[in-house]
Amino acid sequence: MSHPHSNEHYKVDTRTDFLTHASHCTVVGAGRSGIAAALLAGELGFEVFVTESKLLDKAKLQACFSAQNIDFELGTHSERALEADFAIVSPGIPPYAPIIQRLLKQNIPIIGELEFAARYALAPIVAITGTNGKTTTTALTAHILRCAGFNAIACGNIGQAFSDVVRQDRAGLPYRRVYVVEASSYQLSLTSTFHPQVAVILNITPDHLDYHGTMEAYIQAKWKIFQNQTERDVLILCADDPNAAGASRHTQAHVEWFGLSPVERGMYCRPDDGWLVFVSSNTEAKLMHHRDLPLRGWHNVYNSMAAALAARAFEVTNENIRDSILSFTGIEHRLEHVRTVRGVEYINDSKATNVNATWYALTAFEQPIILLLGGRGEGNDYSLLDDLVRQKCRAIIAFGEEAPTIFNHFSIITRCIQVDSLASAVEHASSIAEPGDVVLLSPACKSFDQFINFEHRGTTFKELVYQLAE
Repeated sequence: MSHPHSNEHYKVDTRTDFLTHASHCTVVGAGRSGIAAALLAGELGFEVFVTESKLLDKAKLQACFSAQNIDFELGTHSERALEADFAIVSPGIPPYAPIIQRLLKQNIPIIGELEFAARYALAPIVAITGTNGKTTTTALTAHILRCAGFNAIACGNIGQAFSDVVRQDRAGLPYRRVYVVEASSYQLSLTSTFHPQVAVILNITPDHLDYHGTMEAYIQAKWKIFQNQTERDVLILCADDPNAAGASRHTQAHVEWFGLSPVERGMYCRPDDGWLVFVSSNTEAKLMHHRDLPLRGWHNVYNSMAAALAARAFEVTNENIRDSILSFTGIEHRLEHVRTVRGVEYINDSKATNVNATWYALTAFEQPIILLLGGRGEGNDYSLLDDLVRQKCRAIIAFGEEAPTIFNHFSIITRCIQVDSLASAVEHASSIAEPGDVVLLSPACKSFDQFINFEHRGTTFKELVYQLAE
């Protein structure tokens, strides 16, 4: 078995005709993506077997698979899982997982759900990746395109699995369909022919290194988003992020830039007056002032510029882009206003599952902040937050598995309270907050110590806030 922190990659199959010679398919993982991939494979005529190591809801899976007579197993990976011409692997299952090693040993080709769905997609693909901001940018890009008359759907790592959307569209492709796909590093690492007409890399900062092994492997996974693009395609890159910008040296695509300083072509925020401007052929066209963006924070200035450039690739007018951005209300669990109680604003940023995301969240507020940090850490470097915490935070409340580490780091910088649970964190925050403060859940940690996922954590936070007395 490979060591978890080796730099070994999946052996993805690169033959474009591979699937035409296959009949038996194993799907590894019965989560949202695995179910979607199994249903698409079944509809395409493959004989499908789903293998899942967890003891999930058997009745639910039977209901999903009964119409196509798809067999599955729970709580194990049996020898039957190896009786396949190829395997579709759900995102998040690492290369060093025993089932993956067994498949590789049997020389069974492996592809990911994103790759599988894309091979059967009949409409243009906009693919968006980045360590932070990809969900907001994906949702905003789809919103702008829909407002401009395209039948754009946000999918992939957001909303529906890509396989689900492709399967539904086989019954009849909607007019002016565009797939706006949020693509994670997990998904991209298992691609070989994936070819978006527009690709976006927002930023690349350390994350998921337990999966990828090294930062270099993580960067290479992100860069796979443009591996099959040609000069007819568009690659949109953040000029201010070295790991994203470095991709420009390795692509044939037409590159558009976005950033906070002037760019050769693309879009930037003018430092002298704060206007967002498009740049092309040495001319500039104003879009809007950054203060007019409905989304808080400088990170959302970046996200908005990236989405605007993606829309421009489809010849959406500046006026339509501006009006669409102004009508966008944001996404759940990302700097989401929950409620104002006794003059205190409560913000749900549960999607901030790494330190960099929390850094961006802190920059979004001028008011004093009571920051709720905690969950499951992955060797987090909290020193990246030190300066902002000194400037902006009246207190930090540390909760969950990572609470002792957070307390030990920040207690010498600001007032710090250590509690066991998110419920206790909200209770303490409410007791010390003053009118004009912001109570910000931006945990900087994964949610898996006490919650199913970050959505579960964010929903729980909102429920706790709504229980607070006026």
